[in-house]
Amino acid sequence: MGQATMTAMDAVLKEVYGPRTETQLQQEITAAKRLERTSDGVVETVGGKYVDFPIKVSRNSGIGNRKENEALPAAGSQGYSEVHVPLTYCYARVRITGQLIELADKNYQAFSSQLDEEMEGVKDDAAKDYARQIYGNGTGLMASVTADGANTVTVDNIQYLEIGQNIDIRTRSTGVAVAAASNITNINEATKVVTYDGADVAATANEGIYRTDNFASGLSRELSGFELIFSDTLVLHGLDPAVQPKWKSTVKTNPAGAGTLRPLSEGLMIETADAARTKGGKTTVIFTGLGVRRAYFNLLVQQRRYTDTKEFAGGFTGLAFNYGTEVPVVEDLDCRPNKMYFVDEKAMKIYRNREWHWGDTDGTVLKWVGGYDAWEGFMKQYSELGTTRRNGHAVLTDLIEG
Repeated sequence: MGQATMTAMDAVLKEVYGPRTETQLQQEITAAKRLERTSDGVVETVGGKYVDFPIKVSRNSGIGNRKENEALPAAGSQGYSEVHVPLTYCYARVRITGQLIELADKNYQAFSSQLDEEMEGVKDDAAKDYARQIYGNGTGLMASVTADGANTVTVDNIQYLEIGQNIDIRTRSTGVAVAAASNITNINEATKVVTYDGADVAATANEGIYRTDNFASGLSRELSGFELIFSDTLVLHGLDPAVQPKWKSTVKTNPAGAGTLRPLSEGLMIETADAARTKGGKTTVIFTGLGVRRAYFNLLVQQRRYTDTKEFAGGFTGLAFNYGTEVPVVEDLDCRPNKMYFVDEKAMKIYRNREWHWGDTDGTVLKWVGGYDAWEGFMKQYSELGTTRRNGHAVLTDLIEG
């Protein structure tokens, strides 16, 4: 006679499910939230073609000392340049079938309403990609190719890449596509080898990985992120620092040469903050990645310094950098490696007409897809990251991570 075992009773046993879907995705957003919470961080009075404002770039030169009855100095005037901040158009799109809306809605049908899952999930995904763009250079470059293989490329950085992403492989200088609308099918985290589907292409060190069509034929469609703002050579908001030298950030690179890493020191940090200060900036926060944050923590430990994190304005916590006052060193998972960004938050702005919102001008969020039992919706935000004082910021590069 048989025994009553789990195997024997398999046909009558029920599966017990948990109460909800448990995400395995990293959803931290730091820099964008902090900039939004600073007093002057968001400007929503935008419209038309640009947000325009003048910047003062030189003093009145009509100043001088004279003896009795000598001619006064020649009259001078203030010097100005003009800045144009065009908005970028950010979108997130969702499509769901009628069957999934109606047949995967109740608790007994699914872990959660699939309509709610898709609608809420795309909000998180859009916000996370926006956080990536905060640290970009406007082109949408997510990783640079270092070597080629059979339907694979080795890249310098995988932090912005995910399996399933729709990507292009493009020449970084021109935006010309080497591979278009491919999908990432695998990522080797140890070797930074990325596998993509479709036809194999010959990629070189001149190429990079982009979200599909975010940088087509050299036309940039993403935010002017930190890699662009914290530059002393690149054109920003229509103004070239080669023409107007006041319109450049301080860039502290390793004197030993590009790509040569050096240990972090408080002396380097003070020197970088001083460089921004001498140009009129005031560092109010330092953004860095986890690796450089660890290096800074180790530096404080070696000096037997107090290393507990502290809470600063806006509810953010971080290690303190003593620069007259305590400046928070805030780690951000979206920050690029080997760098510290010294930010004057009063001079950093998010320009937008509205926050992320559904395209419901016609009064409906979901639109019927003609000829199909399916519905579509999209979110959007017209915005740009900008600065009113580019030379108030500084970046310290080529740092060894802890």
